[in-house]
Amino acid sequence: MLINEHTDFREGQVLLFDKPLYWTSFDLVKKVKNLLRNAYGYKKLKVGHAGTLDPLARGLMIICTGRYTKKINEFQDKAKEYVAGIQLGKTTPSFDLETEVDATFPADHVDEELLRQKLSEFEGEFDQVPPLYSAKRYNGGRAYDYARKGIDIKLEPKKIVFHKLELMEFDHRYVKIRILCSKGTYIRSFARDLGAAVNSGAYLSDLARTAIGEYRLEDAMLLKDFELLLGQVKENIKNN
Repeated sequence: MLINEHTDFREGQVLLFDKPLYWTSFDLVKKVKNLLRNAYGYKKLKVGHAGTLDPLARGLMIICTGRYTKKINEFQDKAKEYVAGIQLGKTTPSFDLETEVDATFPADHVDEELLRQKLSEFEGEFDQVPPLYSAKRYNGGRAYDYARKGIDIKLEPKKIVFHKLELMEFDHRYVKIRILCSKGTYIRSFARDLGAAVNSGAYLSDLARTAIGEYRLEDAMLLKDFELLLGQVKENIKNN
């Protein structure tokens, strides 16, 4: 979209960002809000995002401003596309790199044929158990609070849909998969379930969200470019 000194973010805009690795979704929203308020002199500005990404994931985030924050649910309901890197033969309690490896499993028997067979079996509606290391609500708290205290809880499975699972790369124990899925899908849980399906273990080693509905990562802005752009906008406002 075209951004200049006349753009009204209070009236409402939709911004696409490539969330940096290690940033929380809230970190990105807060940064964008502060940049906009500073550039345009807004005292107040509503800013929200349509779909959380974990700090260990990068990729597409939709950020809405002003009146367009009312459209957030529309964006959240759209199908999501991810490219996931999965490491076979090991597991972690968080199903990703947040925690250390807690068990190892044989994985030399896993080949492309077995992977493709199992991926096809996942496609369609699926009852998925969320990871304990997640923001899932449980008895008034968050599941990760219980997990980090070593308290074992049981989360109920949730129906999700895998529209498409495409094997992109297989290199011994590293697997790269393109995933098209419904909202509410935990890719970390998918990594766990795939490991079990091939009679091994697995955890998510890297993740990028590449699309939300018709919105694509290749159309998203880097935060540093947005910051430079708003610096120019602020200068233009100052000189007019």
